[in-house]
Amino acid sequence: MVAFTRDTAYPEATSMSRERLSRITIEKGKCGGRPCIRGQRMRVTDLLELLAAGASFDEILADYAFLEREDILAALDYAAHQVDHVVIQSS
Repeated sequence: MVAFTRDTAYPEATSMSRERLSRITIEKGKCGGRPCIRGQRMRVTDLLELLAAGASFDEILADYAFLEREDILAALDYAAHQVDHVVIQSS
């Protein structure tokens, strides 16, 4: 039996995710130490909230000129990695 993980099923996606994740920075004293995009004062959560509210990539990029498409994808990758863990439920 072969277990398919992101690494084995999509090896190119894994290296891209790692590269993208390097765009996420955490600095003590900046935005309360929360994850930001490339050292800017744009938190990952701010970007995710814009997307959740229905903003398109193009709208976000037009409103925040310092952002790049890869920054938005990095925020999504970061969020995916943060929620990818086992949840233990009590009975």
